[in-house]
Amino acid sequence: MNWSTRQEAMLEAMGLRLWQRQPKVIEVLDEAPAPRVPAKASPPAPTRAPIVAPTVAPALERPVNLPPSQPPSTVSSLDWTGLREAVSGCQACKLCEGRTQTVFGVGHERAHWMVVGEAPGEQEDLQGEPFVGTAGRLLDSMLRAISLSRGAAAPEQSVYIANTLKCRPPRNRNPEPEELARCEPFLLRQIELVQPRIILAMGRFAVQSLLRSSEPIGRLRGRVHHFHGVPLIVTYHPAYLLRNLTDKARAWEDLCLALDTLQST
Repeated sequence: MNWSTRQEAMLEAMGLRLWQRQPKVIEVLDEAPAPRVPAKASPPAPTRAPIVAPTVAPALERPVNLPPSQPPSTVSSLDWTGLREAVSGCQACKLCEGRTQTVFGVGHERAHWMVVGEAPGEQEDLQGEPFVGTAGRLLDSMLRAISLSRGAAAPEQSVYIANTLKCRPPRNRNPEPEELARCEPFLLRQIELVQPRIILAMGRFAVQSLLRSSEPIGRLRGRVHHFHGVPLIVTYHPAYLLRNLTDKARAWEDLCLALDTLQST
């Protein structure tokens, strides 16, 4: 594959460095510094994979077994302050017994981009913020590569980041179906409040929760899905990419697809 100058710079920002004379071979260097993209010249438009016809996720049904104190009708009417308080005080499942604190979400509350991950890990549980530690640094590098940030910025350059679960499962085990069902109204309300223009679903459990699909990520990525009318792109979780370095190139393709999709809407 022939990469443009701009694409090569963005790939390096994600920790990917290209062999100069072997464009099909990618050398993965996790510790490579993130270079800045030159600001003067306007590089040619990158060639990216075409957007295929979108698929639409089945309509979500609210879970039956919800916390009695926060039925769907109540959660769906909460503002940001009320929602934060509801998440902080939630005791709807056994995960509340072992948490240090809940992990609500972070970023611009009207960001054009929304990233949905899986469940908090140890560092997230300690800091109360999603995607911190090594996986968080990789996510931030990926976002910088497409000029996005979880920090203070204009809505079109910002992301809002949230997880399917707001509490850490013990020893970072996989989320259980009941736990996902109990937490789902909180995530749905976050999406309703943010009103993102595009969603990045990162990891198997985020994809299963939003798309109601048990298909592997490898079969779902590479095309545009929709969540209640919002374009949704499936990609790998940063923690997975740290263990499977060669899939970083595929994650970059997913980011390019998300950019193209947003620009075409």
